[in-house]
Amino acid sequence: MERGDEKFFTSNSILVVNMDMKPKIYIIILNYNSWADTIECLESVLRNNYPNYQVVVLDNNSPNNSMEYIKAWAEGKLDLWVNPNHPLRRLSYPPVPKPIPYVYYNRKEAEKGGDPEIEKQLEWQIPEGITTKYPLVFIQTGENLGFAGGNNIGIRYALAKEDFDSIILLNNDTVIEKDSILKLFEARERYGDKAIYGGRIYYYSDTNKIWYDGGHFNEWLGRTTHINMGKRNVPTKPVLEVNFITFCFVLIPKEIIKEIGLLDESYFMYVEDLDYSYKVWKKGYKLYHVSSSQIWHRVGASSGEEVSEFSAYWIMRNRLKFILQNLGLLKKLSAFTFLIFSRIVRYALWINKRKLIVAQIKGIVDGLKSK
Repeated sequence: MERGDEKFFTSNSILVVNMDMKPKIYIIILNYNSWADTIECLESVLRNNYPNYQVVVLDNNSPNNSMEYIKAWAEGKLDLWVNPNHPLRRLSYPPVPKPIPYVYYNRKEAEKGGDPEIEKQLEWQIPEGITTKYPLVFIQTGENLGFAGGNNIGIRYALAKEDFDSIILLNNDTVIEKDSILKLFEARERYGDKAIYGGRIYYYSDTNKIWYDGGHFNEWLGRTTHINMGKRNVPTKPVLEVNFITFCFVLIPKEIIKEIGLLDESYFMYVEDLDYSYKVWKKGYKLYHVSSSQIWHRVGASSGEEVSEFSAYWIMRNRLKFILQNLGLLKKLSAFTFLIFSRIVRYALWINKRKLIVAQIKGIVDGLKSK
């Protein structure tokens, strides 16, 4: 790659590294139109205390030029603004030192593993406040591939390089505690590579309120539930075995990826995490919840609100698609019956939310066609 084609950006630092020899992990963050959230997320990720990680940021061809803003941030040309009164400001402020070296790939380049030689040249002295020697990897997917498709490009990039132990998928509308990654990986070290791992997730807007604290999938009802959702002041507990992990924050060892494969891109948005969790579970592997690994999530940021027409359609469409494609006949009939009766009750409560009702009905119709 030529220096003039804006494929990479470097600092003047010289590589001096003395780190624990923990296995390398990739932290994959997907952006679509929400570059400010992504920047705040990156500020928190780059100060985490796991000693051997590389961050990959993918953009699903955002029409608002998100990637240009993110590159400007890395170059030190764009300051992060965070509400000074927000209790989570400490996780991403003050900003980490800039500039931060990065390399920029298109989809084709990324899926071939990028250019390892250039990336090696861009490794740098770790300044105070940043905890990785590796350059950031920015990837432009070229189109809106949805959650599964966008993340799959990041996973293919990692697989092509073949230099890692595990990947972490992390929503861009999150911020993490300094030890969130380390605690998740410590569980992976204890319980092995025949499992996937998730952590506790709080609401960003209500920082003591739990959104996810482990998940359960009921095959007879065809639905997932978040343990402790809406609760506060719940003590952390020993690692818990579950059968559903949200991919808002998940660690997947390389061996699981090679066995199970990539995310199912036919889901586009939502339920792809249930589909993957179910495949892991049905293969006889484990799913572990690590409540001491904690992050905060702007719930609904990808769709604009917690329940939007967009999310109402895709969740319902994909829930039905999953039921039809994965469950046995009796469980399929039971789950479908529950879905219809639960919708009748829900729509009675949504009497003034006609657009959400219409979106869900359209999702049901398209879900029936999707098998």
